[in-house]
Amino acid sequence: MHPATRKAIFRRLQAANPAPTTELLHTTPFELLVAVMLSAHTTDRSVNAATRNLFPVANTPAAIAALGVEGVKPYIRPVGLYNTTHIFRVANRTGLAPGRTPREVEEALTATTPAEFRRNAHHWLILHGRYTCIARAPKCPTCIIRDLCEYPHKTRAAPARRAARRLPLPSRVRSRRPRRTRRA
Repeated sequence: MHPATRKAIFRRLQAANPAPTTELLHTTPFELLVAVMLSAHTTDRSVNAATRNLFPVANTPAAIAALGVEGVKPYIRPVGLYNTTHIFRVANRTGLAPGRTPREVEEALTATTPAEFRRNAHHWLILHGRYTCIARAPKCPTCIIRDLCEYPHKTRAAPARRAARRLPLPSRVRSRRPRRTRRA
């Protein structure tokens, strides 16, 4: 991807969300770090649900290490796709930083993201992947970087539906027979 295109992508993301913030619940910098890492995989609501159970048991590096990978998995399983990331998908789809592994993508993003956007780039890419560049059905027609994106399989806008002509239901159709009047 051309560096000017890369800058344009980040400028648009910045214009759409100049000060991205987190909704993650945390009380220490370490808890925030863990929550941010998990948030790359799912919604902040899901992360908060998982960390409400995890942090009372393990909220320090030593406590997490003591649990080990297998010990942590039951706590983060509700997060969903905890073995994948939004950034990996978005970086590959858009062409910002193609790579076969998350490590390759991370290294490419670190090397190519313009310095002026580095502070918030991860927030923008996570949010873009969560709400627009969705895994199964990306919202390409409404994407603010659609024209800059190198994804060859862009989704098309849904065709406009014609308003269905409202036909009268049988219960609404009036009989053409004259009403009978009661005779006294």
